[in-house]
Amino acid sequence: MKKVLVVDDEKLIVKGIKFSLEQDEMQVDCAYDGEEALEKAKANTYDIILLDVMLPGLSGFEVCQAIREFSNVPIIMLTAKGEDMDKILGLEYGADDYITKPFNILEVKARIKAIMRRTAHHDAPAEETPKVVEYRGLKIDCESRRVHVHGKEVNLTAKEFDLLELLVFHPNKVYSREDLLNTVWGYDYPGDARTVDVHIRRLREKIEANPGVPDYVHTKWGVGYYFQG
Repeated sequence: MKKVLVVDDEKLIVKGIKFSLEQDEMQVDCAYDGEEALEKAKANTYDIILLDVMLPGLSGFEVCQAIREFSNVPIIMLTAKGEDMDKILGLEYGADDYITKPFNILEVKARIKAIMRRTAHHDAPAEETPKVVEYRGLKIDCESRRVHVHGKEVNLTAKEFDLLELLVFHPNKVYSREDLLNTVWGYDYPGDARTVDVHIRRLREKIEANPGVPDYVHTKWGVGYYFQG
């Protein structure tokens, strides 16, 4: 049974999401402020967290940032329209996805299931795929989903790791933004190509010595991105 944490100070929203997810046989924990959310995230292991941006006490962004210090659990931000997309998508805070309010519960469930399918795919054994890849100081452990650069561990979000893993296993292959959006986020993802740009930028900030002159993840101008093998 998949375990989900739903965090929102609007109890009717939490009640509706909880009821709907439980119909799909998911186990749902609830929190109504930032401190409670952080306590539950530390005390439990979740498959995904739905996290409202506007919370009493710690904000959703602060909670997300704090969770990223100890966990790479996928986080979907629940946000009002008009809030800055770059900020929401984790340029600073490390969220994986976002949904704007008011939302359709079917959309929420579709996003959750898409992320869980990808997580299950990564957890599935694949004998042909090497578990650890090392290349010019970059070490990727696909089993533990940990990344080291020149011996120092860097903490990637689930989406950042998925992007890096895809590019590394297909060196010198140029992926368009649409290719990456479809492969990593899924064909049913309603976001736009800027989602990819934000995550690539954040990934470079974490793994490149000089993000402006990258060693690993390169841009093919007018086409897309590739890993230089």
